[in-house]
Order: sequence, then structure tokens, then C-alpha cells
Amino acid sequence: MTSALKRARATLQRELPGPGQDPPPPPDSAAERELIARLTRAYDAGDVDGVVALLADDVQLRMPPVPLEYHGREPTARFLTVVAFRQGRTYRLVATRANGQPAFGAYVRDPLTGVAHAAGLLVLTLAGDRISAMTRFDNSVLPRFGLPRTLPG
Repeated sequence: MTSALKRARATLQRELPGPGQDPPPPPDSAAERELIARLTRAYDAGDVDGVVALLADDVQLRMPPVPLEYHGREPTARFLTVVAFRQGRTYRLVATRANGQPAFGAYVRDPLTGVAHAAGLLVLTLAGDRISAMTRFDNSVLPRFGLPRTLPG
């Protein structure tokens, strides 16, 4: 697990805004809180268009250690539609922070019971008022953030 966290930290460090990119809003600022609230509402409603509206044009979606990456709004929107929000899935997001960045335990709701099952940790890299990268880690990192495997309905 330690090597996975080291790789995760290295990946996130590469994703921090560089020269020419808008800096992220300050942690816990009104701008950051608004962006997080909008993302949370979109995930809660299964609103792919709402999520995509928050993404930078050159957004990057990664899921280490899986070697698949999506670059840009259109490929990311297709992934979200076909995979993440397929069959009307909705999520509960539980806010936390990872390496100073906004992060969430992502939980898929069971439509029959309302119980939400862990789907991983989603870490955001922000640039200005947009999400420039979304990095999803598997459930193995959740205990490090004090996040459970399930949430009651």
C-alpha cells in the first residue's frame, strides 16, 4: 500500500498547475467551496453534463494503476456517460483532502436499498474555476482517509 501511495503522490504532483495555468483557488475559499458543491450536486443527480461543465477543456482523467487515461472534455464526457454514470448510477461524495487538494470518497448508490458502496477516492486538481484533472484511486486507499466501505441508505 505504501508504494501505491508514493505513486499516487507522484502522479498528483505532476498534475499541479504549471506555468501559464490558472492557479487553483485557495483551500476552503468561497470559489473552491462553490466548485465542490456544484460537483457534489452533479454526482448526486447523475448529471454528466453538470460534471462536464466544470471541466477544463484540457482536463485529464486518470485511474492509476490502470493505464487508461482520458484527455479533454469530450473523451472524459464519453467515459462518464458510458462507464461512471451508466444505467442511471448516482453517487454520494464524501469530502476530504489529499495532498492539499479537494478529494472525495465516491460511493455508488444501490437503487433498491439506498446503501452506497465505495467506488474509490476521487482527487481533483483545480485550475482557476475549473477542474483540470480528476484522478480516481481504488478502494484500498479509503481507510487512510477514515472513509468506510459503505454508507447507510
